[in-house]
Amino acid sequence: MSRHIAAAAIRGSHKIVAEAAEALNKAIAAKGDDYRFEFPDTAFYLPHIFGMTGMKVETLGQMKDALDYARGMLSAEPAKEEYLPYLGETLDAGQATLFAEEILLASRYVLGLEPVVEKIDGSDFTYNGFISDTILRDLGIQLVDGSMPGFAVIIGKAPTDETAVEICRDLQQRNILTFLCGNVDGDSVTKQLLRKGVDLGWDARLVALGPETYHALYAGDWACRGALTFGGKKGGDALSVLKYNKDRIFAFAMVLGPMSDLIWSTGAGAITYGFPAICDTEVPEIRPTGVCTYEHVVSQTDHKKLVDTCIETRGLKITITKVPVPVAYGPAFEGERIRKEDTVFEFGGQKTASFEWVSTKELSEIEDGRIEVIASAETLAKMESAAPGKAVRLPMGLVIDVAGRKMNPDFEPVIERKLHDYVNCAQGVWHMGQRDVNWMRISQQAFGDGFRIKHLGDIVYVMVKNKFPAIVDKVQVKIYLDDDKVKELQEQARAVYKARNERVASLNDESVDTFYSCLLCQSFAPNHVCVISPERLGLCGAYNWLDARAAYEIDPTGPNQPVAKGECTDPVKGRWKGVDGYVFQTSHQTLEGFSAYSIMDAPMTSCGCFECIVALVPEANGFMIVNRGYTGMTPIGMKFSTLAGTVGGGVQAPGFGGIGKYFITSKKFLSADGGLKRVVWMPKSLKEALREDLVRRSEEEGVPGFIDMICDETIAEDSEKMLEFLSEKGHPALTMDSIL
Repeated sequence: MSRHIAAAAIRGSHKIVAEAAEALNKAIAAKGDDYRFEFPDTAFYLPHIFGMTGMKVETLGQMKDALDYARGMLSAEPAKEEYLPYLGETLDAGQATLFAEEILLASRYVLGLEPVVEKIDGSDFTYNGFISDTILRDLGIQLVDGSMPGFAVIIGKAPTDETAVEICRDLQQRNILTFLCGNVDGDSVTKQLLRKGVDLGWDARLVALGPETYHALYAGDWACRGALTFGGKKGGDALSVLKYNKDRIFAFAMVLGPMSDLIWSTGAGAITYGFPAICDTEVPEIRPTGVCTYEHVVSQTDHKKLVDTCIETRGLKITITKVPVPVAYGPAFEGERIRKEDTVFEFGGQKTASFEWVSTKELSEIEDGRIEVIASAETLAKMESAAPGKAVRLPMGLVIDVAGRKMNPDFEPVIERKLHDYVNCAQGVWHMGQRDVNWMRISQQAFGDGFRIKHLGDIVYVMVKNKFPAIVDKVQVKIYLDDDKVKELQEQARAVYKARNERVASLNDESVDTFYSCLLCQSFAPNHVCVISPERLGLCGAYNWLDARAAYEIDPTGPNQPVAKGECTDPVKGRWKGVDGYVFQTSHQTLEGFSAYSIMDAPMTSCGCFECIVALVPEANGFMIVNRGYTGMTPIGMKFSTLAGTVGGGVQAPGFGGIGKYFITSKKFLSADGGLKRVVWMPKSLKEALREDLVRRSEEEGVPGFIDMICDETIAEDSEKMLEFLSEKGHPALTMDSIL
């Protein structure tokens, strides 16, 4: 290793430890040694320190102990005349730096200095700050299924604003989540993007953590919790946590501008995780492999090659589908919002008739690749003459005819649901809803760049052919824009929607002999197995039985595999010989099987991507349910983030379990444990989101008005007040047989 790198990293570690000590002393002077602190919405204390040492740092006084631990990792700067291997000392300096940065940032939170609010171009800009457990789990499914191949941490400032935009757009189009931090003489990539009008935030996959280099620690905390959350690694098992990140979390640092001692020492900490650093300046390189999968430090001064060099150095697997549209196209634009005043065309949204309909045809009925915009000359002229400042509202019927030897009408809604994702990937195009409750906007910027209605057809054609090659051989698209024709076809589509609903409603676990597995999350939780049935969707909520069946048809060797049920050994709890045998083998023989309909006896395991957690409330003889995104307290004294630590990582924890939220309104929902009538508490937002189905199911269960018997946080967040409410309402769980 270069003595230059070692010396800089060690110097940087000494400086940041001293800075952390100063900040911690200020926090203690203001609040006292016993002041308790936790980062917002996390169950992992100070996550990096907990992951590396197992220390549960909960007070400012305990932070002093952790900082002493960091001091113990420091070594003296190597003398100029020494030319020895400095790898161990440098990596220790990197770890000491991450410890110190975490304590520094925690102290700043205590002092009210985080997240940073900075005046930029006359307006207050609030940086993201600490990354919550909720966000970690929200993005978990994209990490495990490969749709988000990894994440980047950009430190510093690009040579020009235009270069900053080009680099970040390149990362966006590859769907690489990008964190921004650091500065060069007060300027930064964050400010460069804001000056160019680029949207920042989680939806855009461009997240500004803070203005200093040490804010990169927030990304390190996020990576550490990936191992603890999805991998089931234990705090203090440092080697396992670091190896998990090297093998499964594909991250890298991109340094723009001159290197400082703190950048070198923070980079050394990143290298311990297996995350390489790629710089746009001439620096000593570390090309031999070892701690990282490939190179550790690489110089790339050509900014047009910078992103490719990062991807090659970290070994990311990137697949890009080229869509022939005149705007940028990629998953990073899915969260883009188009304001009314920036809209040139608007369709649907209950303001005009609109629908999307995928229809199966015979091969002979379709001309592959044919895209038609069917509208009167008057409508077409109106569109071409659209002027900025006033949106043109039009009806739209998007009819996609598909044909294939393996195409099945049951797959039509699967393709329809994906239209939302495909259309939203185009920059300047915004889409919501599906079927006949869809809503779409096209921005003035996209129109100015040459985007026209026909390009919607190009997007649909390319993406459906690309994503469903095993079942779709031909695709043609017709876009109707005249009101009479749209309404006529809309009624035909509604008849098909109704027939589909009746078909899906008739599916139940008894009517099929095959379930489907989902092993996507095994890339993060090696022993977790998800089994999807008609009446129990995947834990993440993203895959139901039809989705999994379609996925198997598309990719017979993929993560969704058929699971023959075999002989039923327990119809009440939901146990079958075939399912248990499959679970035993695919969990690497760590699980003997699980109960599909019980959370009390061998429940299904979880990775960490679940939408909701079900937890036993013994004193109420029932269950509470808390959804991801709810950050408040629950009646059992634990927040979602703390509960998630007990059920993730592929372990069975009777009394606790992760579920997809729509499983709550399934007839099989924990039916072996008493079902829906056992639910005593859930957040109001979840209750309202499921209101219609909850009302229907409670009537089927013979408990009309049951939704109003379920307690929520507006009524009580503690068990004592919750029990008072349940007793007052006569909740059925209180008189049911004991659940224990």
